[in-house]
Amino acid sequence: MKELLTRSLSGLLYVSILLLSIFINKYTFIGVFFIFGVITIYEFQKLIYLKNKRLYVIFIALLVVLHLCQDELYYYFILPVLTLTIITELFLVKDLVTIRIIPMFEKRKYLTTIFYLITSIIFATLLPNYSGEYQPFIIAGAFLITWVNDTFAYLVGKNFGKHKLLERISPKKTVEGFIGGFIFSLIAGYLIAIFSDTLSITVWLIISIIMSIFGTLGDLIQSKFKRQAGAKDSGTIMPGHGGIYDRLDSIIFASPFLYAFLQILKHVS
Repeated sequence: MKELLTRSLSGLLYVSILLLSIFINKYTFIGVFFIFGVITIYEFQKLIYLKNKRLYVIFIALLVVLHLCQDELYYYFILPVLTLTIITELFLVKDLVTIRIIPMFEKRKYLTTIFYLITSIIFATLLPNYSGEYQPFIIAGAFLITWVNDTFAYLVGKNFGKHKLLERISPKKTVEGFIGGFIFSLIAGYLIAIFSDTLSITVWLIISIIMSIFGTLGDLIQSKFKRQAGAKDSGTIMPGHGGIYDRLDSIIFASPFLYAFLQILKHVS
């Protein structure tokens, strides 16, 4: 009972800080997510046995440049960085399903930290401002869909799961759970479209698909990194939940794909 209460209070505090930062203004969101990002980078470096302070400098530099030049340098800087990030993540997906251990030699540790973790965190901060105007419901909706997906994947999997999704990486995840999370993500996206008056129902349903599929892949990839490190959680900062990386793994991985979709939407509409 005490553990459940601790977990509930910890989760409530995390959600409250995050949502308040999103809806106050873009600077509070970027500030809070910057802090989350620093903690996540620290936790990830521990998992891959890397310790380099220059990665925090790279994080700050890229965060500033990408935000200040989101429109001016889109084709010359942001698009190449986005492309490299998506390619890096697709290679991680390939490693997830084809090999037992992700090879993390020294150079790949740096490349993965930069073009999987750091740039993905930054693209998450760029999501609500993709159109040039801050739209808090975009990032809040993405988080809500992710939480709905995770919650119902767990509930459906626990009660009806019979077929393992990727047992060697995450024994508790099931195909039935994934389908349940996917369906309820679509319902969440539909409701967000109805009540937020932001994007169309079709667009929010596509966002739900992106967050469900790539969020699940992000969770599995993080589980693989933890399994390779022999760790149950990425950190201990959130009692009952683990680390910040444990809470953000899905949104981090899905963000570049969602940002790419929103940019396509922006340029073709």
